[in-house]
Amino acid sequence: MSDNKLEAGSGFPLNDDPETLLLRVAGARDREALARLFSLFGPRVKSMMLKLGANDAIAEDMVQETFLSVWRKAHLYSIERGAAVSWIFTIARNLRIDQFRRQSNKPYEDLETVTIESAEPSGSMMIEQKQVIDRVTLALKSLSPEQQEVVRLSFLHDMPHAQIAEKVGIPLGTVKSRLRLAYERLRPMLEDLQ
Repeated sequence: MSDNKLEAGSGFPLNDDPETLLLRVAGARDREALARLFSLFGPRVKSMMLKLGANDAIAEDMVQETFLSVWRKAHLYSIERGAAVSWIFTIARNLRIDQFRRQSNKPYEDLETVTIESAEPSGSMMIEQKQVIDRVTLALKSLSPEQQEVVRLSFLHDMPHAQIAEKVGIPLGTVKSRLRLAYERLRPMLEDLQ
């Protein structure tokens, strides 16, 4: 039996698709959809906060603030502008930046922005970046279409393996083996890029 929760009053399973869940929060103020989003992404948001230097208590607070903002701002989400997961993580990142600003006497500078603004890429850096992009693109093309699909869903759309299995319609073990085989094929082609 599936572990999916039932949609309120419908008797149908609650869809784990993040975009659908977020649209349900926006349109119907669906608390179960928000709870499902929280269970899918709360641990990942906390992990991101910990990696950004927050202690455990602050990371927990940031997760709560993130999903409170998701609840309040869900009506602003547009599927045309990107994936729900990206939208949620952008909210989390912005909340963390705001928290840094409140804690610091000097203004917070986003390291990504500082790097881009302070280091104008030279001609050789731009050529090197293009070569890296070309190598990664070529390496990805060497994968089977099935492997390309699971790699794309896993890394570009940040989907959990179980959700990939459901979306593609294959067993979870097949998703894991396709990813493992893809890593094995890509590793020798790209290991010197690290």
